Amino acid sequence: MNHDTSHDQRIRIRQGGPTDVPAVLGMLDAAVAWMNGRGNTEQWGTTPYSQQPGAAARVERYTTENSPYVAELGGIPVGALVLDTGPSPRLPIAPAGEPERYVRLLVSDRRYAGLGVGATLLARAAEETRRAGVALLRVDCWAGGGGELVAYYERNGFTRTDPFLDWAWPGQVLARRVG
Repeated sequence: MNHDTSHDQRIRIRQGGPTDVPAVLGMLDAAVAWMNGRGNTEQWGTTPYSQQPGAAARVERYTTENSPYVAELGGIPVGALVLDTGPSPRLPIAPAGEPERYVRLLVSDRRYAGLGVGATLLARAAEETRRAGVALLRVDCWAGGGGELVAYYERNGFTRTDPFLDWAWPGQVLARRVG
């Protein structure tokens, strides 16, 4: 019997850094192409992420100024998460009013969809938040389409808090108590 062991590999999370920028940009470019292929052009537009103004520099900053984590399967980067101490200052999001950790980026390689890469990264974010002695983990996401992304975060333990508009882009802040 032929047994495919690729799905038996454990997802390993490691601290990320500047050397991960090309892999993260590649995942973001693939995510844009995947969304566009499903008819979603509103969330991140149609230009590859790495070619959008300031995008590469933003991901570089994430790996040096924030807390980046990379998910690997068999040594291959298959997802990334960036934790910060608050939301992007450019977004119209109200302060939490207490210490928090904030998911600034979550992306997974679409070729490994369904293996729990994003859920594993979010579990690590909750663990790191708790380890820092912080009780609140928040995230914001696109709330358009059929609300699939909001539902994804809800399945991962988050609760909707504040909706917001970033120009015409509908967003949703979600929160999870971890401590």
